[in-house]
Amino acid sequence: MPRVVNAVATKKRRKRLLKRARGYFGNKSRLFRYAREEVRRADAFAYRDRKRKKTAMRGLWIIRINAACRQNGIQYCRFIAALKKLNINLDRRALSELAIGDAEAFGTIIEKAKATLLQ
Repeated sequence: MPRVVNAVATKKRRKRLLKRARGYFGNKSRLFRYAREEVRRADAFAYRDRKRKKTAMRGLWIIRINAACRQNGIQYCRFIAALKKLNINLDRRALSELAIGDAEAFGTIIEKAKATLLQ
């Protein structure tokens, strides 16, 4: 009885992995053994950084809101506290977009926040 070798599936699997490793430096893009390690490592970084991206974006929004608040004469922490007191439920992403795109509307919100802080 002849020996069964599944060469077609093996070759397909290896080609698929080497295709994912295209662009890597040296052996990592050419040899299966090293490419497998590098692709596995890249997947781990990609997974981790999808989580970190959310944190980085939130930080960026806070920086933008803080800059807009300072231009209007209020601190970020006091602004957020005033929004909570007023029950204005805009998230930081929306506030950031307002600060960049519609300064007039953001100024209105800041005036309400300042009025709340004076009370």
